Amino acid sequence: MQVFNVRRVILASVLTAVATFAFVAVDTLPAAAATICESECGEPTPSPSPTYSPTPTYSPSPSPSPYPSSSPSPYPSSSPSPTPTPTGADSSGGSIGGLANQRFNQMITNRVLGTVLLGVNEQVNCSNCVSAFGSAGSFSAGIHGRKELTNNLSLLAGIAYTQYSEGGYNITSAPIGAFALRYDFTDWGSSRPFFDVGTILTPWEKARYTRSYNTSLGPVSVTSSTNAANYAVYGRAGWISRVSPRDEVAASIEVWQLWQRVSGYTDSAVAFNPFDASIATGTDRTSLVKIGGQWTHLYGSNIEANINGGWVQSFAGHSGIVATVTGDGVVVPTMGKQGWFEYGGRLGFRVQKGWIVDLFANGTLGPQPVGNTIHGGVGLRINY
Repeated sequence: MQVFNVRRVILASVLTAVATFAFVAVDTLPAAAATICESECGEPTPSPSPTYSPTPTYSPSPSPSPYPSSSPSPYPSSSPSPTPTPTGADSSGGSIGGLANQRFNQMITNRVLGTVLLGVNEQVNCSNCVSAFGSAGSFSAGIHGRKELTNNLSLLAGIAYTQYSEGGYNITSAPIGAFALRYDFTDWGSSRPFFDVGTILTPWEKARYTRSYNTSLGPVSVTSSTNAANYAVYGRAGWISRVSPRDEVAASIEVWQLWQRVSGYTDSAVAFNPFDASIATGTDRTSLVKIGGQWTHLYGSNIEANINGGWVQSFAGHSGIVATVTGDGVVVPTMGKQGWFEYGGRLGFRVQKGWIVDLFANGTLGPQPVGNTIHGGVGLRINY
């Protein structure tokens, strides 16, 4: 019974202590709440309010990505990179001088091919004849010959179809006609003067010219097509000598005037040509003087050989090119004096009386724009 009472006393004591602690806690809570309210919900702070420096925060360096940053984005950029502007207008303008050189070479080559029709590889004085021929190096095929009109006066004439190219240009579908009159003072004896006057006509040609220049983005080459025509007149004065029944030698001086008309054109369309050009219709012209000679010899009774050559000097040259070049304005090239050597030769085989098979060649030796050229062919000549 006493134990029970002790337990009751202990239980009552514990309950009394818990009640006392609860009362104290409840009594303290309002005071703490009031303190918090005073600090957070009190009256507004009067202006100006004091400023405080923000406490610096530490930002750790980003850890390196396991993939390189240069990896291309799978999506295209919304603003493409601008295309660089090419340079090279001066080179484009300079290429017009190359066109002038091509056209000068064209005049000279046309003249060299035309002289074959005037018997440049044959002796000065011979009987009536006609010859059909074909040549390579520059393709040419045609017929030419001579006819004695009187004892002193002869007609030389021929016609041919030619195609040729050199130094960047190409000529196709070019018919050439030539004729001349030769007066030979046969009544003066074996040593005597002679005179020629004649013309070479190429009224229509299809021509292609190539213009090349450099830019900062790479080279440019443009080939354009147009039409052209060539005309030439000449006079020749010389001296012929029959030094033996088998040998004839001659020396002469020639004066030529050449014209070349080229129709206007613009650069043909190519993928890249930032400095394009437009070429106006124009006429090239030049004058020539040639001093030369020739020798014809008969070996036995069946082989006949001829060699000929001379020095040619141009003067009073004029380029008909007036070009408008993008970035460079109007360009007018000049044409200076040129000098070169012309040569020719023929080897004839008399297969039977009056019938001769000829092998021949003609060409030029000299600096550009004339350069070194050769045109060779074969012909069948009939004397009557």
